[in-house]
Amino acid sequence: MDKLLIQGGVPLRGEVRVSGAKNAALPILCASILTARTLRVSNVPHLRDVTTTLTLLAQMGMDVALDERGGVALSAQRLDNRVAPYDLVKTMRASILVLGPLVARFGEARVSLPGGCAIGSRPVDQHIKGLQAMGASFEIEHGYIHARSERLRGVRIVMDMITVTGTENIMMAATLAEGTTVIENAAREPEVVDLAQCLIGMGAQITGHGTDVITVHGVHALHAADYAVMPDRIEAGTFLAAAAATRGEITLRSARVDSLDAVLGKLQEAGALIEVGDDWISLKQAARPAPVSVRTAPYPAFPTDMQAQVMALDCVADGTALITETVFENRFMHVQELRRLGAEIDVDGHTAVVRGVRGLSGATVMATDLRASACLVIAGLVAEGDTVIDRIYHLDRGYERIEEKLSHLGARIRRIR
Repeated sequence: MDKLLIQGGVPLRGEVRVSGAKNAALPILCASILTARTLRVSNVPHLRDVTTTLTLLAQMGMDVALDERGGVALSAQRLDNRVAPYDLVKTMRASILVLGPLVARFGEARVSLPGGCAIGSRPVDQHIKGLQAMGASFEIEHGYIHARSERLRGVRIVMDMITVTGTENIMMAATLAEGTTVIENAAREPEVVDLAQCLIGMGAQITGHGTDVITVHGVHALHAADYAVMPDRIEAGTFLAAAAATRGEITLRSARVDSLDAVLGKLQEAGALIEVGDDWISLKQAARPAPVSVRTAPYPAFPTDMQAQVMALDCVADGTALITETVFENRFMHVQELRRLGAEIDVDGHTAVVRGVRGLSGATVMATDLRASACLVIAGLVAEGDTVIDRIYHLDRGYERIEEKLSHLGARIRRIR
């Protein structure tokens, strides 16, 4: 099992390109099920979750062709297997995103209940509720969701809670439904908007994406399209937080500045000097960071996927910060590992009290989920001495060549196989 070895204490300096967004790429790849024509997707990150998704689609009968530039062409013309099996779905919750497209185009789907990071309960009831309202019938048997429908019909759906994948599943299904579907209390995340724009490029009729009310007018069929996945805002935020924690100076290229308002605001609060252009962000942190208190919430508020990285920054800040997690109930598992590095953190329910210390010291730690892995990398970059991070397969699910990119910025980091 691979590990990372980090020799900390080096400020990050230089330029790095932001990869395509995992959380946008996965639903866009699943959207290829909706048409018999070819969907060509570029700026696809080379990640374990992407590989799992492509393997799942190929197993269903999808023709999958990769090009030398990292793009992929997908054709579902000969897709004949409507089953998403447990051995693939167990590693990735986003596998549930095949459910809506399969039911919408083929009238049937059998999808294993999903797995993924153990950061709390992320039920699929909102997906099922929405598709049931559109006319699908469901049975849960032997760990599988079995859905059937003649043709879905457009309805008004009010989501009980904001759910990104739930919004995406229903939006994809609605593109081929009969009539108009209105999704209220919809997720507003940039990745939802990116999926909507891809679907529109395929011939879907969608309005309101980026707001909490999305309207989809169903069409008979979707057509071929070419689409580039948006840059990853969480990867961008992670590198910026790492530069701030190490008191470095970096520039991000191919960045989506407009998707990072909440994160950039908090980094400025920590004392970072930030400049932005149309597709670039530069950050310089000259002094010890000021403490930054955050409360996670759905977009456009501070993202839960950046909570752990900011906690790592606060570990070496000059003062005390409060971090409140409202999205997932079990997303402080990285606290115990940060304490092994010398961090002073107390947890009371959904709030962590982080008292900044002047320095961390290297130790062996274990990654517990994807963003916790990034948090430990940041802490390791700051810590004095050697830090070894175990179970980095979590990291490979969401960060493309992170050790290579950090090395390019001057970090002393390498993978131990």
